Amino acid sequence: MPSPDRFITDRKGAWQRLEELLNLLDGSSMRRLHREEVRELGRIYRRTASDLAIARAECRDPKLVNYLNSLVIRAHGRIYRADASEGRTRLRDFFARDFPRAFRRARRFVALAFATYMLFAALAFVATTRDPEFSELAGVPAHMRDYILERKPRWWHDVNDANQIAASQIGTHNIRVTFNAFALGATFGIGTLYYLALNGLAHASVLALTYRAGYGHELLTFMSAHGVVELTCIFIAGGAGMLFGTALLFPGDLPRFDSLRLRGREAAQLVAGCVPLLALAAAIEGFVSPSPDISPAAKFTVAAATGLALYAYLLFAGRGEGSS
Repeated sequence: MPSPDRFITDRKGAWQRLEELLNLLDGSSMRRLHREEVRELGRIYRRTASDLAIARAECRDPKLVNYLNSLVIRAHGRIYRADASEGRTRLRDFFARDFPRAFRRARRFVALAFATYMLFAALAFVATTRDPEFSELAGVPAHMRDYILERKPRWWHDVNDANQIAASQIGTHNIRVTFNAFALGATFGIGTLYYLALNGLAHASVLALTYRAGYGHELLTFMSAHGVVELTCIFIAGGAGMLFGTALLFPGDLPRFDSLRLRGREAAQLVAGCVPLLALAAAIEGFVSPSPDISPAAKFTVAAATGLALYAYLLFAGRGEGSS
């Protein structure tokens, strides 16, 4: 180490500059600084931390050590508090603006996912209502079909008996279904459409079988409260999968790699935005949908309220300059 006076003379300008930048930030956020000033702040902070280590090890001046120590602590607090604040800001902006805008840009793909599911669901419901054996073609095993028709099980009562554990398991299952609908988009979108069709067939066939057995209204009541949010997430993920798949087939004016990168980021935003919605659906399915203490009217009211709130958010949040 050079002499203490030489050390201070060589480094004093940087320490004073760090103080100036920190003074600019007093009572304000990092946004007050220009990009180059932010980089300079980080650079001088790291160098000053190194100077502090040198001063502690080799300098006998306690005033210098205390000064550098307070300067480093002050800079550390500003930098890392700013990182956390900016992270929260990005998260807030994502859900307030980016996710609903991404939904609106992908609305045609989401609508196609919805139409595919509903078309095959309607086919399966009508066909199974007329002929229960059709349910096997829709993916319902014969033994399950017979069990539903003969034993009339209310399997959702098991959810009510252990709703906290069930909510966690339901959430995991819903995330898996949503991710599958998205990931199969890599097959040029064909896998996503096939997966949506299979789910529509199976869900509607089971519902039709319960109606034939005389308790379909009970299953529909159970499905109602959480179903709007849950199915919307599946349709959004399906739309995301097809958005990604079409980038492979129709890159437009962009090189295929650039098209994949841009649409892939947009598709990932759609899937990421579904995660808290799936958590909400799982909580409703675990605590509200199976509860015998909540009336059918209340469950349908929950369905209507969550549906209106969700689509108002998706269709109108983030509108303004530069929105879609």
